[in-house]
Amino acid sequence: MAAAARARSYRYLAITDHSKALGITNGLDEERLRQQMAEIDRLNADATDGFRILKGSEVDILSDGALDLDPSLLKELDFVIASIHSRFKQDEETMTARMIRAMESGVVDMIAHPTGRLIGARDPYAIDMERIFDAAVATGTALEINASPDRLDLNDVYARRARDRGIKLSINTDAHHPDHYDLFSYGIATARRGWVTAGDVINTLELQPLLEWLSRRRG
Repeated sequence: MAAAARARSYRYLAITDHSKALGITNGLDEERLRQQMAEIDRLNADATDGFRILKGSEVDILSDGALDLDPSLLKELDFVIASIHSRFKQDEETMTARMIRAMESGVVDMIAHPTGRLIGARDPYAIDMERIFDAAVATGTALEINASPDRLDLNDVYARRARDRGIKLSINTDAHHPDHYDLFSYGIATARRGWVTAGDVINTLELQPLLEWLSRRRG
């Protein structure tokens, strides 16, 4: 993945494998995540071109809003994504409170695919997006525009609403293979339909400004 990112002249890449609760993806537990962190440190130490691999995780938000990995470990990562992959039938109040609890944890930098939809396969779960936007403003949490054609989540309407509220966005390919970098165009098109500009999107930043944004957000 890093070699393919370099070939595209990207300046950095965040590795954010799923956490252990998502067994279907062979998600990482704390021990395996620490092994991955050590490998990333080794690769970064060997790099001579300024390219940086960011240590991260896409940690599951459990049914009560707790996170699937030890928060003390998550604090050691460069970038923490949280997302919901289970219990989609919870009522709106429960689902909304569940996501907000994760956002208020102090260790989550971004919420991925916030409405949970899969186009043509699964409707969005019941969630109060205005309260999610309120929590994103209060906590400084970014929201994802997932560029996978199966998701496009946030959609253009919610992307514009987030932008109007001053919420930072990230356009992500949800890449599980280097070829998936090609999906960026779908996320960019969704952002443009929502009147999102480069200044609204954290992964348009160079590496150092991004790290400074993460530091301010966590501070």
